[in-house]
Amino acid sequence: MPTTSTDPRAAAAALLVPGTTCHGFAVERCETVPELDSDAYVLRHTASGARLLYLACDDENKAFAIGFKTPPADSTGVFHILEHSVLCGSAKFPVKEPFVDLIKSSMQTFLNAMTYPDKTIYPVATTNEQDLYNLMDVYLDAVFNPAIYTKPTIFEQEGWHYELDLPESAEGEGDSSSASLREGTLRYNGVVFNEMKGALSDPMSVLDDAVNAALYPDTAYAHESGGDPRAIPALTYEQFLDTHARHYNPSNSYITLYGDLDVDRALAFLDERYLSQPSAASRRMDAAVAAGEDPSALAPNPLGVQAPVTCEYKHVEMATTPENALVGLGLVLGSALDRKRTIAADILFEALLGSNEAPVKKAILAAGLGGNVVSYTAAESLQPYELIMLQNAQPGVARELRRMFQNACRDLCEHGVPRERLEAIISSNEYDLRQRDYGIADGVAIACDALSTWLYDDDAATLALKYGPVYEELRGELDGSYFEDLLRELVLQNDHMALVELVPVDAAEGSEGAEAIELAAKRDAMTDSELADVVERTAALRAAQEAEDTPEDKATLPRLRVSDIGEARPEPPLVVDTTAPIVCLRHDIPTNRLAYAMQYFDLSCVAFEDLPYVTLLCRLLKQLPTREHSAEELDNLLAGKLGFLSFTTEVMTQPDVDGVRPYLLVSAGALSEKIDALASLPREVWSSTLLADADADRVRDVLTQIRIGLEQGFINNGHSAALGRAMSYSSPSAVVREQLSGVNFYLFLRNLLDHFDERLDDLRAKLTELAGRIFVADGCMASFTGSDEDFDAYWDAAGNLGLGAGDGAGRDALVVPAPCDRHEAFVIPSDICFAASACDPRRLGIDVTGTWAVAANALSYDYLWNEIRVKGGAYGCGFRAAGERQAAFYTYRDPAIDPSIERVARAGEWLGSFEPDEAAFEGFIVSCVSGMDAPVKPYALTKRRNTTYLAGLDPHAREERRAQMLAATPGELRSLGADVTRIAAESPTCVFGGRDVIAKSNANFNVVDLLG
Repeated sequence: MPTTSTDPRAAAAALLVPGTTCHGFAVERCETVPELDSDAYVLRHTASGARLLYLACDDENKAFAIGFKTPPADSTGVFHILEHSVLCGSAKFPVKEPFVDLIKSSMQTFLNAMTYPDKTIYPVATTNEQDLYNLMDVYLDAVFNPAIYTKPTIFEQEGWHYELDLPESAEGEGDSSSASLREGTLRYNGVVFNEMKGALSDPMSVLDDAVNAALYPDTAYAHESGGDPRAIPALTYEQFLDTHARHYNPSNSYITLYGDLDVDRALAFLDERYLSQPSAASRRMDAAVAAGEDPSALAPNPLGVQAPVTCEYKHVEMATTPENALVGLGLVLGSALDRKRTIAADILFEALLGSNEAPVKKAILAAGLGGNVVSYTAAESLQPYELIMLQNAQPGVARELRRMFQNACRDLCEHGVPRERLEAIISSNEYDLRQRDYGIADGVAIACDALSTWLYDDDAATLALKYGPVYEELRGELDGSYFEDLLRELVLQNDHMALVELVPVDAAEGSEGAEAIELAAKRDAMTDSELADVVERTAALRAAQEAEDTPEDKATLPRLRVSDIGEARPEPPLVVDTTAPIVCLRHDIPTNRLAYAMQYFDLSCVAFEDLPYVTLLCRLLKQLPTREHSAEELDNLLAGKLGFLSFTTEVMTQPDVDGVRPYLLVSAGALSEKIDALASLPREVWSSTLLADADADRVRDVLTQIRIGLEQGFINNGHSAALGRAMSYSSPSAVVREQLSGVNFYLFLRNLLDHFDERLDDLRAKLTELAGRIFVADGCMASFTGSDEDFDAYWDAAGNLGLGAGDGAGRDALVVPAPCDRHEAFVIPSDICFAASACDPRRLGIDVTGTWAVAANALSYDYLWNEIRVKGGAYGCGFRAAGERQAAFYTYRDPAIDPSIERVARAGEWLGSFEPDEAAFEGFIVSCVSGMDAPVKPYALTKRRNTTYLAGLDPHAREERRAQMLAATPGELRSLGADVTRIAAESPTCVFGGRDVIAKSNANFNVVDLLG
C-alpha cells in the first residue's frame, strides 16, 4: 500500500519490501548506500525483463534514466545515430523535435543522451515531479516507439546522406541537365557525420581508438562507437532499423530512478504505459520471426571478454600538426567487477603520473621524450584499462617510452611506491567523494556510474556506488606490499597491453583528401538518374525539415505552465564582513562539512603587456618548491591536506561599458577538520615559492603543458575560443581575457618557448617582481564559505594571511588597448569549423533584460536549431543573451561558414514575426526560469555571488531578471527583432576551423595559421 510519509526513504521502505511485487516489479533486494545518503532498491519487471534501480533519498533534483547494452559490431556509428534519431519524434509524440521541445518547455536540470563504447543512456533530471513524468513519457516513447520506422528522413538528417552541390548557374536556372549534374560536387552531410568529423579531429581521441582496437581486437571495443566518418556512409537504413529492433527492448534495458519522488506512482507509470505494452521494436521482431528468420540472429550484439593480447607496437597516421604527435601505452587492468583493483589502479597511476612531481612522470619529462605525459583510467568498460599518453612526442620514441616507464615502475616495485603520495591521493579522492560535485545533476551521474558494473552483472547494480569500504580497505593496504604487487602485475607481468604511436602527416595525405577522391569516384559511377535522385532526395529532406508540426501534433506534448513554477529559492544574503583581518565576503551555505576560502587580488597594478606573465605565475605556483618544502613535498602536502588549490585569473566586466577589473583568484577547499591547512598552505605557496631561481627544465615543462592544453582547446572547443576572440573585437574586458588566456596569450607563450633559454632570466625576474606586487592586502578581497565554527577557526589560524599593505607602486598601471575588429579566421587541424559573432550590447545602446533570455531560448532552440543544426548539419549552435554584458551567436562543429552566417543574419527577421501559441511560449518561459532556479553546488554558488559583487552588479538583478522572464510576452519578443538584426550585423565574427572549410568561405577573413 502507498504510504503518506513525506520521507522518501521511509516511503520506499514501506512499499518495496524484498520478496514482494509492486506494479509488476519483483523487489529483489534493498541495500543502504551511506556514501549517497540513500537506500537502493533493485527490482525486475516480471513480464518484460526490464531491470530497475531506485535510489531513495531526499534530493529534490529527481532523475530518471533508461540505458541499453549496445556494443557495436562495426564503426558505422549506428548506436550514436540511433541515440540522435529516436529523439526525433515517436508514435505518441509525432512532432519533429520532441527533444528540443523539452529543452525549451520543461524545468529540466539535465536532458540529454550519451553513446558509450558499449551502452547508450537516456537520462533526465528535474526538480518538479510532474515534469519528471512528462520527461519520462517522452523519452520512453522515443526509445520504444520512435518515428524512425516510418520516416527515413530522420536517418538521413541525423546519420548521413548525399548532397550534390550544383554549379551556381545551374542552381539559379533550375537546370538539372546531365552536364550540370556531372559538374556538381557530391558530398556527405548529416549531424552525426559532421559531429564525428569534429570529434576525430582530436588526436587524443584518434589515439584512444587505436589503443582500444589493439587491446580488444575481437570485441566491440575495437570499433568507434560514435562512428568513423569513413565508415558511416556504409550504414544502410535497413541495418539501422534492424539494430534498433534488436537492442531497444525492455529485456535489454536498465532503468534508474533517483531522488525524492513518489516511487509507487513511478512504478505504476512504467508498468502500465510502457513495459506491459508492445513496442515498435517488438512488432518488427515478431514480424521477422513470423517471416522465418532465425530468432538467434535477432539477439542483441554480444559483448565478449577479450583474451589477453600483446601489441608490441602499432602506428597510426593522422593529418595534423607535428606538435600533435602522441604515444599511447594501454594496460588492461582486469574486470570491471573487481572494484578494489580498478580503484587501486587509478590511485596507483595517479601517484606515478598525476603531477610533474610524480616519480614516473618526472623521469619521463627529464628524458625529453615529449612535452607532457598524462594518464587516465577508463573504468566504464567490461575490461577497464589504463592509458598512459605521451603528448608532443619526439619522433620514434614509442619503445623508449615503454622501456623508461617499465624501468621506473620496476624500481618502485623494488624500493616501494612512496606512501605519502598514495595516502595523499586517497585523501584527495575522499574529499571529492564527500563534495559530490559531478558537474551535472547527481542522479544522472549516479545512474551512469551504476552502469559501469550493472551492465556486466545483474547482481552488481550498486557495486560502483558503494566505494566507502573499498577506500577503507585500501588505506589498510598502505601497510603492506599490495600496491607494489599490483604495479608489478599491471606493468611488468601484464600480457594484455598495447603500444601505439600516432604519427602526424601532411593534410594532403589525410582523410579529407581520401574522402574527396572517394566521392568524385562515386559521382562518376552514378547514372544521371541516380544523380538526379540525390538532388530530389535532398529537396525532400529539406521540405521535411521545413515543414511545421501541426497544432494537433504539438498538442500531444506534455507541458508545464508558468503556474507550475514555484517561488524562487531564497538565498541567504551575502555578508561583507569588515571585522575579519581581510575584508571578507561571507556565505552562509550548507557544505556537508567542507570549507572554501578564496582571495581575489586586484590586477590593476599590472601593465597590459605583463598580463600573460600573471597567467604563467598562476600555473607555476604549486609546481615549484617553496622556502619550507621541496616541490615533491609540497605536491604531497597539498593533495593530502586540501581538496583543491587553484590559482586562476578572473576578469570582471564593470558597469561602465569600458570598465574592466581583472583579479588573480586563489581558491582552496578542505574538509572542516583540516581548516589549519586551508589557512596556511595557500599563503605558503603565494608568499614563499622560489621563483627567482626556478629550475629551467621544470618551468619549460609547465609552459609546454600549457601550450598543449591550449591547442587541444582550440581543436575540441573552438566555439569557446571563437566567442572570446569575437568579444575582444569590441569589449575591453574580452581584450584582457585574450591577453590572459586566449589567442594573445597563446602567441605570447609560443614565442616565449621558442626563445626560452635567452628569456629565462628575465622570466624569473618578472615573475618574482609580479608576485611581490600582486600578493598584498591593498585591493585584496577574501571570501569564505562554511560553518560559523569553521569561519572563526579559519581566521584564527590565518590572521592577515601574511599580506603587507603594499607600496601602491603601479596600482593603476593597467591601460587596456582599444578593441578593434580583426575579422580573423584561425586555421586549426580539423575537418569542420567553429564560428562566433559577439558584442557588448551596451555599445549598441541595447538594454538586455530578462525578456532577452526568453528570446535567446526561442532563437537557439527554434530558429537556429532548425536552420543551422537540422538543415546545415552542424552539431551545435545558439544565441546567448543571458547577461546584460554579452550577446553572441555561435556554431559548433559546423561543416561550412557562409551558410550559417547567412542564417544568423536572418535571425532578427524570424524573431520579428515570431507568433508562438500560448503553450509553446509558456514553455520558453518555464525553461528559462528553471535554468535560473536549478540547484547549484556550494562552490559554484559562492563564485557566482562573488562575481555579482565584484562586477558591480545589482545584488537583486537575478530576481529582477527572473521576474522579467515570467512577465515576457510574444509581442515583447517580436519587438526585439530589429535589435537582434543589429547585433547580427554589427557583431564582429571570428572563426576557428580547418583550412579547406575556411578557404570555401567568401567572407574575406584575415586567415591566421594559428598552430603553425
